[in-house]
Amino acid sequence: MEITRVFDILDDLKNKSAKTDILNSKENKKWVHYSVEEFHSNALLVSAGLLALGLQKGDVVSLMANNRPEWNFVDYGAQQAGMPTAPIFPTISAGDLKFILNHSEAKIIFISDKSIYTKLAAMEDELSHLKFVFSFNKIEGVKHFSELLDLGKQHASTNITELKDRINENDILTILYTSGTTGHPKGVMISHKNMISNVKACQNFAPFKPEWKALSFLPLNHVYERFLNTLYLFHGVSIYYAENFETIGDNCREIHPQIFVAVPRILERVLEKICAAGDKLSGFKKKIFDYSLKLAERYELHGKNGTLYELQRKICDVLVYSKWRDSVGGKIVCIASGGAALNPRIERIFSCAGLTLLQGYGLTETCVVIAVNKFGDDNIMFGTVGPIVDNLEVKIAEEDGEILMRGPSLMLGYYKSPEPTAEAIDKDGWFHTGDVGMFVDNKFLKITDRKKELFKSSSGKYISPVAIENKLKESKFIEQCIVIGEGQKFASALIVPNMINFKEHCKAVGLEWEGTDAMLKSDELKNNINSHIKQVNSTLAPYEQLKRCQVVNAHWTVESGEITPKLSLKRKVIMSKYNESVKKIFSMDE
Repeated sequence: MEITRVFDILDDLKNKSAKTDILNSKENKKWVHYSVEEFHSNALLVSAGLLALGLQKGDVVSLMANNRPEWNFVDYGAQQAGMPTAPIFPTISAGDLKFILNHSEAKIIFISDKSIYTKLAAMEDELSHLKFVFSFNKIEGVKHFSELLDLGKQHASTNITELKDRINENDILTILYTSGTTGHPKGVMISHKNMISNVKACQNFAPFKPEWKALSFLPLNHVYERFLNTLYLFHGVSIYYAENFETIGDNCREIHPQIFVAVPRILERVLEKICAAGDKLSGFKKKIFDYSLKLAERYELHGKNGTLYELQRKICDVLVYSKWRDSVGGKIVCIASGGAALNPRIERIFSCAGLTLLQGYGLTETCVVIAVNKFGDDNIMFGTVGPIVDNLEVKIAEEDGEILMRGPSLMLGYYKSPEPTAEAIDKDGWFHTGDVGMFVDNKFLKITDRKKELFKSSSGKYISPVAIENKLKESKFIEQCIVIGEGQKFASALIVPNMINFKEHCKAVGLEWEGTDAMLKSDELKNNINSHIKQVNSTLAPYEQLKRCQVVNAHWTVESGEITPKLSLKRKVIMSKYNESVKKIFSMDE
């Protein structure tokens, strides 16, 4: 059958597969399996149940839950009834939660645990559109998901097929809210066509087979994992949802997956654990481990290191690399990486060890993949995000090097926000990504910079430096500062103290002034600044919080080149000037 809408994938699966483990999760420490038939029937029950509650085509269904099969039952059930979903991060702030539910006008929300319900209950009177709350876990006073399925059974005669026939590929599939540098989140409208066109364009980036298993652990409410789950189902690949980030290794060894998707920070942690295990070795084993790691750091594709290198690699594979593969189940064919820039060193080490890393690039607005390294002759280059996917156009803006994209996977626009949409997509249909890049060998896209000041940590989380800097400068002891952490495990800051105010403070508390240089190193200054940083951190999400901030003896001026006439920071200049300090901050052992 022709697949033009996302829920067509489920119908296609039912027609050609009798898999008994298409969706899987752990309950009470045991894997619970759902067959294709159960997936299909539960989605139909959700469709009928939503309609029986009085919801209609176009009404928004929200999900705020961990990854699990039920997430898919609701997603596909809502799709079939023509109801867009508005997924929400379970850890979102109360303010953003209230905004998204009101802005999307969600009529119903599906949650997973009591902590989420507590947030909802506290703002119940401020949610004018929300009518129903259902929980996947049992929570006292909250309707359980099984009640919706029972309602669907009571209305099983509802003609869902007729409803599905009225849904076309340009209808909204989902509204995905993304945080910007300032203000409220923006709702990215993704159509069925957006998702399906990208799935089809990326269907051969890996040698998928129906007997494959995929381990899924990145949040389903994000377009990255949502897209990959859709691609898995398109190929009939079984999806196993990890219990949490800490159990990824154990879950891999239990199910022996062929593929999983990660952000760079996850891969960094995997390598850190491998190296930590190596540090515990001694004698010959320690020597061969260290040699294997150094060998892997020099790895080049297609045997370019030469015959002797490949012989040494085979020896290391038997003694060391095979054990690395066993630690993630022993059957991995490839690992996809996205969400942030991947360190080429990690690419080389993993690929040398037979764990092929495929780095890709895209945004929520492009649903999702613009470019990706993939299987096939000369389709992988370390340090790049791969070739452009076949059905897209990408060009580099002449004036500033910004990456521009257009094609069938480009969003419909921002929900209820025509002006931001017009700013993002120009009159010729080009989407302005905000990233700066270049082509290598006229084929591979390489991201070189960010046009906007918003940056990502290595875990793929966006961080707005300006917003945090403004909070830091609320302290009378901080004159200037720059928040840093692009591609790093955490955010930090370089801080220029206000020594005039600090001198006054010292006088007030009876502390002898020993000169500027000496007082820059004083515990009194450090304690005051650290106390304010701690207070600022309490207002930030965990991934935004600052660590290892460093006081610098400086005064940034227009004349010395660190700031513009408009008093904006020249970030590249500062990062270059304080390169050694920055290296020290991020190279220290945690």
